[in-house]
Amino acid sequence: MIFSEVINEAYDPREYPALSLLADYWISLRPFEGVKVLAATPIFRNTLVQYQALLAGGADLYVGYASGKNGAAMPCDKKIVSLIQENGIPVVTDEDIRNGKVTDDFDLILDCAGQFSFCHPKKGFVELTRSGVQFFEKSEHPVYVADSGIVKRIETVLGTGDGYFRALEKLGYSSFEGKNLVVIGSGKVGCGIALQGVRRGMNVCTITNTGNENSSTDFSHVLRNNDVRIVSYLDDVSVTAAVSKADFLVTATGVKNALTWAAISALMANSRVVAANMGVEDEFGEMVAKGRVLNAKAPLNFMLDEPTHLKYIDASLALHAALGKRLLCDFADADGNVPFKGPQDPPEELEQKLLMTTIQNGAIGAEICDMMR
Repeated sequence: MIFSEVINEAYDPREYPALSLLADYWISLRPFEGVKVLAATPIFRNTLVQYQALLAGGADLYVGYASGKNGAAMPCDKKIVSLIQENGIPVVTDEDIRNGKVTDDFDLILDCAGQFSFCHPKKGFVELTRSGVQFFEKSEHPVYVADSGIVKRIETVLGTGDGYFRALEKLGYSSFEGKNLVVIGSGKVGCGIALQGVRRGMNVCTITNTGNENSSTDFSHVLRNNDVRIVSYLDDVSVTAAVSKADFLVTATGVKNALTWAAISALMANSRVVAANMGVEDEFGEMVAKGRVLNAKAPLNFMLDEPTHLKYIDASLALHAALGKRLLCDFADADGNVPFKGPQDPPEELEQKLLMTTIQNGAIGAEICDMMR
């Protein structure tokens, strides 16, 4: 199969049990036979395993990413882009489609952060991230959101926090014990980073919307149980005090220009704090120069060859692809019509199947069980 040599050299099969399961099913069922699929997952080495599963299912595969001419560019590994092209798979950008260089005639789009939300796929979209949902709220197309269920927590709570600290270590930061970490945002990503900080012996403070604690995307109860101090983003005095004392500060809200003036002022005054962003958007805003934030404000873990270890992202990528198959085979009628429009949560039984596969056959079963307690 395409990419097998690279995948086998880089990974143990226990790092991708969910995608392996799909590839084994799909190589005989061929659910994507004759289907033009645009996969817009961030292009890195671990994404090759998702492409391999789609190709096993017969997909007429295109790989896409945002060029940055119409919003934020999607980081990618240029070496992997070249590898994909060398294997005869077209790589396209959003600009290619907007200017007519590539025809907007895809059957299915597996999107990420709404990069290709302006397109008109015949069957629908599957959006990988919570930050991309805003682009589909009024969509006339069916849109499954892979980030709505429990599977995505493996990536964001366990994997993204791990990626943040791996990136810091690559840049030479290795002493975390006793240091002050401020995390802005208490969703899955923010919670994961905070918990990783606690494990490293850091004093962790989260700045968040304390009035949103009944939301399914808020993990304040988990943070409190792990002795993480929580500060309201509207409490200027407490925000200023926390940021002023911070050794490390990271944004993880998923919202553009998320920092308040109190946070920006304290950041500018604290010359020692190591600032980073872990969201797709520029959460610091124009008042904070790119040079003040690691990786020029792009998600810090995207500076790595593997932003999120495959073992943590396997189930998310599998769900992303499996929801595409669900749109094609389970709901669409002969004319391609489906019984819903706009964002929809993943079916619970599909998530449970991938979750159990990951726990039973994967390398991180114990970590997942600890996360779910």
